Amino acid sequence: MTDATAQFYTDNDADPSAIKPGPVAIIGYGSQGRSHARNLRDSGHTVIVGARKGGNAEARAKADGFPVTSPAEAAKAASFIAMLTPDMSHAAVYRDQIAPNMEPGDTLMVAHGFSVHFGQVAPREDIDVVLIAPKGPGDLVRREFERGAGVPSLFAVHQDATGKAKAKALAYCAGIGGTAAGAIETTFAEETETDLFGEQAVLCGGASELVIAGYETLVEAGYKPEVAYFECLHELKLIVDLMYEGGLAKMHEFVSETAKYGDLVSGPRVINDETRARMREVLRDIQTGAFARDWIVENQAGKPRYNALLREDLEQPIEKTGQRLRERMAWLQPGANAQAAE
Repeated sequence: MTDATAQFYTDNDADPSAIKPGPVAIIGYGSQGRSHARNLRDSGHTVIVGARKGGNAEARAKADGFPVTSPAEAAKAASFIAMLTPDMSHAAVYRDQIAPNMEPGDTLMVAHGFSVHFGQVAPREDIDVVLIAPKGPGDLVRREFERGAGVPSLFAVHQDATGKAKAKALAYCAGIGGTAAGAIETTFAEETETDLFGEQAVLCGGASELVIAGYETLVEAGYKPEVAYFECLHELKLIVDLMYEGGLAKMHEFVSETAKYGDLVSGPRVINDETRARMREVLRDIQTGAFARDWIVENQAGKPRYNALLREDLEQPIEKTGQRLRERMAWLQPGANAQAAE
């Protein structure tokens, strides 16, 4: 374990000319692709979008005023190609659309290192390969950029064929607002493995299983499902928001003394050495590639296990209880935020 403080790269460390005159090709126009394209354009870069003809992405990009062509044609026209399609599509998109149309010295960028780190994409040796990962969803990346700020980002260089890969990565990062908030240099391995671990052990897998276990424990003990839902799921937002805004210190500041004492004496009874051992197992599966191999094979098979597990997850009693209760929460209904702003 290391306590070394990461270096933050700022706008002063970035040279926009490193990816000019362009154009920059955005392949994939989802949440991140759309925010990257718009931010880059507003930063003075020339942007083209590569999207499937006749699809929603093509229509949305054209509505936003971008020239849109096929992924292959976009890759051929650009010297910096941002592959922002879903992870499991990377192998085919790179092999069939991008690689044949790149010139020596061009740059391939991804926003998550999965496909490169686990060998689904084997980049040509004559190109630069970089990663830029904003630590927030696409709409936040856009909103913060529009107000002159930015979302902290990670960047990494996997392959430096030109000796200019880092400069290009920082230039792109600056173009989307990442260096305005500060960018941290990492590696493809570190970004990929920590991202997967966070999702599985804490943010998605860990949090959802903890919520479900708490709900089931109360219901099995005879408490009303609705009360259990409020205590184990609904109020989680309060705690998460406090921690997001100010870490453990702000959470402790705004909860009661009783809650704080319960946190300190009972938290370690639930998340204990056995839990940490299971977390280390999850991390080992990620580090060894076992999880990646399982997920790749599952996709190749049409995702039967994934679909069955997802269906089972969404049919749990807590989901039915929550649906009934959320119908009574006017602020969660469609259009509620818009009405409140009027």
